[in-house]
Amino acid sequence: MNLISMNMVTLLYLVASVCFIQALKGLSSPSSARAGNAFGMTGMAIAVVTTIALIFKLQAEFAERTSGGMGFTLVLLGVVVGGAIGAYAAKKVEMTKMPELVAAMHSLIGLAAVCIAIAAVSEPWAFNIAERGGALPFGNRLELFLGTFVGAVTFSGSVIAFGKLSGKYKFRLFQGAPVRFGGQHILNLVLAIAIIALGLVFCFSDAVEPAWTPFVIMAVLSFVLGVLIIIPIGGADMPVVVSMLNSYSGWAAAGIGFSLNNSMLIIAGSLVGSSGAILSYIMCKAMNRSFFNVILGGFGGEAAATGGAAQEQRPVKSGSAEDAAFILQNAESVIIVPGYGLAVARAQHSVKELVDKLTEHGVTVRYAIHPVAGRMPGHMNVLLAEAEVPYDQVVEMEDINGEFGQTDVVLVLGANDVVNPAAKDPKSPIAGMPILEAYKAKSIIVNKRSMASGYAGLDNDLFYQPNTMMVFGDAKKVIESMVKAVE
Repeated sequence: MNLISMNMVTLLYLVASVCFIQALKGLSSPSSARAGNAFGMTGMAIAVVTTIALIFKLQAEFAERTSGGMGFTLVLLGVVVGGAIGAYAAKKVEMTKMPELVAAMHSLIGLAAVCIAIAAVSEPWAFNIAERGGALPFGNRLELFLGTFVGAVTFSGSVIAFGKLSGKYKFRLFQGAPVRFGGQHILNLVLAIAIIALGLVFCFSDAVEPAWTPFVIMAVLSFVLGVLIIIPIGGADMPVVVSMLNSYSGWAAAGIGFSLNNSMLIIAGSLVGSSGAILSYIMCKAMNRSFFNVILGGFGGEAAATGGAAQEQRPVKSGSAEDAAFILQNAESVIIVPGYGLAVARAQHSVKELVDKLTEHGVTVRYAIHPVAGRMPGHMNVLLAEAEVPYDQVVEMEDINGEFGQTDVVLVLGANDVVNPAAKDPKSPIAGMPILEAYKAKSIIVNKRSMASGYAGLDNDLFYQPNTMMVFGDAKKVIESMVKAVE
C-alpha cells in the first residue's frame, strides 16, 4: 500500500530540517532553550515517522529489495530499544555526568555511520545505489569511504573522551593525563596517509564485487587513528574535544546521507557538523589556543607537565562558612563564579537559596559564566537552569569582566583555571587565555575541597591574594551552612 509519495517525503523532510534549524537558533540562548528543544523534538519526530512511512512504501514497491520484509521490524526494534535506553539515561544521568553522556552519544552516531556504510557496500542495490549485480559508482564509493573514515574516528575518539571525562577507569588511555610517546605525530601522519591510500584503492576499484580488503583495513586503521588523536589531549582541553567530536559525528552522518541520497541525513548532519565546528572555534578562542594545537595535544601535554612539578608552598587565608556568609550579607554587590566543583557537589539549588536570601537583604547578585567552565560547552548554563536561576542574573564573560573591579565580593565555587591570573603571565602555559577577572574584586571568597590544581595542572595565584579567603569543604555543605548563617 502506497502510504506516502516521494514528494510528500521531500516536503516532510524539509519541514523537519526547518525545525532543526529553529532548534539550533533556540538553543543559542538560555531564555529560548526550551523552545529550541521543542523544535528539535518535533523535527526528529517528523523525520522518524516519515522514514517509517518510506520504509513501508519501499517494501510495497520493491519487496525483492528487502530482507524478507524485516525492514520495518528492524527499525521498530531500534526505535523501541534506543528510545528506552535514551529515556532511562536522560532520567537517571546526573548533571556532572552529562559530558560523558554526550561523548557516548557521539560514539554511537559514528558507529552507526560505519555500520550503514558496510551495509551499503555489501548490498548497494538495497539502497538504490546500484542495480543488483552492478558495481558501485565512483561517487558513492568516495562518499562511503569518507563516511566510514569520519565515523570510525568519531566512534573510537568519543570512547576515549568518555573514559577521560568519566575519570572512573584505571586503564591508562582513559585517564585524564595526556598519553604521549615518541614519534606519535609521525605515526598519526603515516596512518592518515595509509587510510587515504586504501580509500583510493577502494574508490577506484572497477570490480563488481566491492574491494573488501582495502575497505576493512581502512576502517580498522580509522578506529586506531581515532584513539591516537584523543589520547594526547589533556583534561584541560576536553570541552574543545567534546564539541569537535560533535562536529565529526555530523559530518559522518552527512557523508552517509550523500551516499544514500537522503536529504534529511545530509541537512541534519551538515547542521550538526557546522555548528560543532563553529563551537570548537569559539572554545579555542576562549582558551586562546589554536585549534590544531589542541588536536595535536600541545596544550594538554604542556599543562600536565607543569602540574607534575613540585609547587611552592605559600600561605593562604582561610575562614569558615559563617565568616563568608557575614561578608556576603554585608556587601552591596556579589558575583558568583560557578565551576565544576559546584556541579560535582550538586549545590546549584543551595546556591539559588543563598542568592534568594542575599537578595532579600538588598544585595545585588549575578552569576559570571566562562565559555569553558565545567567539562563541556554550556555546562554551567545548564546547571543553573536546572535550579531555575533567572536568566537575567546569568552573565557571559565578555559582558561582566569590566565590572569585577567595582564588585564588593566575588564568590568562586569550584572553579579554578577560568579565574587563574596566571593567564596574564606571558610565560605561563595558559598565557593569553581569557579569564573571569575575579582577582580585581575588593574581596574574594573561594570554595574548594583542597588546594589541588585544576585541569591545566597549574597553581592558582588567586588563592594567595591578600583579599582572598579560602573556605574548604564540599560546596553543597558549605553553601548550606552559609544559608543558615545569613539572618
